[in-house]
Amino acid sequence: MSSSTTAPGTSPIADAAPLSLCAREPHVPADRLVGEMVPPPRFDSVRFSTYLPDPNQPSQTEAVRVLEGFAAGLGGAHASGAGTVRRGFLGFGRSKAQKAPAGPRGVYLDGGYGVGKTHLLASLWHATPAEPALKAFGTFVELTHLVGALGFQQTVKTLSGHRLLCIDEFELDDPGDTVLVSTLLGKLVEAGVALAATSNTLPGKLGEGRFAATDFLREIQGLSAHFRALRIDGEDYRHRGLPEAPAPYSDEQVAKAAYATAGASLDDFPHLLEHLARVHPSRYGALTDGVRAVCLTDVQAVPDQSTALRLVVLADRLYDREVPVLASGQPFDRLFSEEMLKGGYRKKYFRAISRLTALARDAKDLVPSD
Repeated sequence: MSSSTTAPGTSPIADAAPLSLCAREPHVPADRLVGEMVPPPRFDSVRFSTYLPDPNQPSQTEAVRVLEGFAAGLGGAHASGAGTVRRGFLGFGRSKAQKAPAGPRGVYLDGGYGVGKTHLLASLWHATPAEPALKAFGTFVELTHLVGALGFQQTVKTLSGHRLLCIDEFELDDPGDTVLVSTLLGKLVEAGVALAATSNTLPGKLGEGRFAATDFLREIQGLSAHFRALRIDGEDYRHRGLPEAPAPYSDEQVAKAAYATAGASLDDFPHLLEHLARVHPSRYGALTDGVRAVCLTDVQAVPDQSTALRLVVLADRLYDREVPVLASGQPFDRLFSEEMLKGGYRKKYFRAISRLTALARDAKDLVPSD
């Protein structure tokens, strides 16, 4: 029987070859979609108390104050039927026959990428005094896929018993999906469900990334009275005071790290982009099931906008799941062309660069230092 040794200062080669994202075509059953409507692993332990407001940005402290009050107001029995409540909805103690308050039943978190909107949204979910089964958290694309899997009426029925629905990354770039979800939200508000949302609005409409409340509220057709917009100013916390992201590694370094890291995947970047076109974006989370690190060779600028938007979704799911990304080729700040970074989706692209850069920093320990 032979044995192997590992030279000092090097990592042992894993027994099995790395995983491949390109070899995966996940199927996500409807019950899993419902069961996973909770904050993702990165935000599982966040709370309002762990959010660190920038002292130079008072809007951040104000957002925490308002959201804490909003969460406290969701105690008591669930609201029911055409605007009536049993008691306690949004902090109003009312009898069963009394009308629900006419003020906002939802909050919208508006701000640039990296100011902690998802952290605050997940903190609201955690702080809401209800069993996990009575509150839901998901991205816009996950919500649209739930409708596709269950059907509209069954989705309304499934979510109507909830105390709170949190929607991260509310999209406005697909009119059809926007109308679909807008109609769904109207039904849920009628059933007494409180709403909270962040959004990836089109920066070309908004001007320097600022949110135009009238644009969003018009898109969700008549729900304007149910939302209070909270502006959150600030810079990207992911890179505040941190060193620059590591430069790309060589193909050999990436491959060696993939073989030496249990649960790592190894894929050629252009082939991965082709594969993403064959997998619905709502399944990108399942695509990374069990993956401990993503290793990519030959990273290069994405060729077109459709591909770029799919990559944004993958970057979001990797970030949510805290999966480090080790790469060779071009650095992540060169993924998107100057035209893309000046266009209508630039807010999404800058967020993807920010998140991938943070994940690249997390991957540094996968490569032994010389």
